[in-house]
Amino acid sequence: MDTPTDGDLRSIELTRIGPARFKATNARGGETFMGTGGEDPDFTPVELLLAAIAGCSALDVEAITHKRTTSTSYDVHAEGTKVRDDQGNHLTGLRVTFDIAFPGGPEGDAARERVQDAIEMSRDRLCTVSRTVQIGADVVYENLGAGVSRR
Repeated sequence: MDTPTDGDLRSIELTRIGPARFKATNARGGETFMGTGGEDPDFTPVELLLAAIAGCSALDVEAITHKRTTSTSYDVHAEGTKVRDDQGNHLTGLRVTFDIAFPGGPEGDAARERVQDAIEMSRDRLCTVSRTVQIGADVVYENLGAGVSRR
């Protein structure tokens, strides 16, 4: 097994900002918010997973097809069914659907011809998010203590 280098490590910090609401911050200072999907507009963690799968593949496919020309429209839909069974809560039937249009002409034709191959490349080897879901990865949970607040 390969040992990750410092350049390979990805991380976020998650901070509670209210009842059932959290802010995720990346190393570059970017922020996104999540909650339970109640009254607030925040994404749920499941919606963020679907967005991560779709976003990762969308970026892959765009990088490949846009070498030919820029799309005139680019939409990606991700869905899955949340189930609870003997394996616990999880998603089944994960599906990512691309709806991409390119201009007419030879460049648009070249880009259209690459879409299916680009989707397959993303699915089979490029998209870190969907590849991790597909092949599985252990998740280690650690408790640093449930002591008195330091703040």
